[in-house]
Amino acid sequence: MLKILKSGLQTTVQDLGRYGFQKYGVIASGAMDPYAHRIANLLVGNQDNDATLEITLVGPSIQFEEDVFIALCGGDLTPQLDGETVGMWRPLAVRKGSTLTFGAPKMGCRVYLAVAGGIFVPELMNSKSTYLRAEIGGFEGRSLKTGDRLEVGSAPAPHAAALKKAIGEETEWQVPSPRYSAEPAVRLLKGRQFALFNHDSQKRLFSDFFSVSASSDRMGYRLEGPLLSLQEPGELISEAVAFGSIQVPSDGNPIILLADRQTTGGYPKIGQVASVDLPLVSQLKPGDRLRLEEVSLQEAQQLLIDEEQKIQQLKISIQLKWEEWA
Repeated sequence: MLKILKSGLQTTVQDLGRYGFQKYGVIASGAMDPYAHRIANLLVGNQDNDATLEITLVGPSIQFEEDVFIALCGGDLTPQLDGETVGMWRPLAVRKGSTLTFGAPKMGCRVYLAVAGGIFVPELMNSKSTYLRAEIGGFEGRSLKTGDRLEVGSAPAPHAAALKKAIGEETEWQVPSPRYSAEPAVRLLKGRQFALFNHDSQKRLFSDFFSVSASSDRMGYRLEGPLLSLQEPGELISEAVAFGSIQVPSDGNPIILLADRQTTGGYPKIGQVASVDLPLVSQLKPGDRLRLEEVSLQEAQQLLIDEEQKIQQLKISIQLKWEEWA
């Protein structure tokens, strides 16, 4: 069991999302940084879609009521176990009664806590993800509060054997972190309505910096920077949107749609963030800046294929390390 001693700013249960129901108006939700979520799960022997805790900016205080393996991946929120700084992107053997806390963010704004055996909450429409606005999924459809207790599943056999040897120790190995930055270069495909924007807007989209507005959340990041304008005012029929679609409302300030995005939108879409760079966007804090670089559909697809191959190689390497450790 995990006991929440202090809630933090926003800690929710997430997996990779609630897919297959958008035609009914049910949004996908899921982890904002799917890469960090997946790697955290793989490090502790879980399936990559098992539920994790998504911890945002100000972390909670969590007490472990049993010996367990955990992994922390994503932004660096200075995690500490019983007051001692612990490493990220590696398995950690945690002793019963230990308390995990977080300090000031060093880089990024979201960290994912995976526990060997997974976090046990009921599935809703084939997903354990929390959608806060509708109060569905996750732990009672809400962020975790002080006093909540979360049940965890049974760790895979090799991990249970290794736990007895490794309790209270860090592994000597870890996996590499993505190139998180407070000012990343983010690759962007031209959107379906790119040609409707005037020449100046098309040019400045790829030449100027944009900063993340304070009025941003899991639904979307509002960007501040050069105003983007259509060649001629007009209305569009609403159509499907995706994780990373960039819509431009009438005020000219673009919005990057994220995990809790709506299912359809009627604003013109000037671009689509390449899937491999969604983690870079999701780790930005209000005030951080980003620069957009054009990429073709073929290039974006190859980047995604390369990343998936890398994840599969990591999965095999991690399994071999566990066998060696056990």
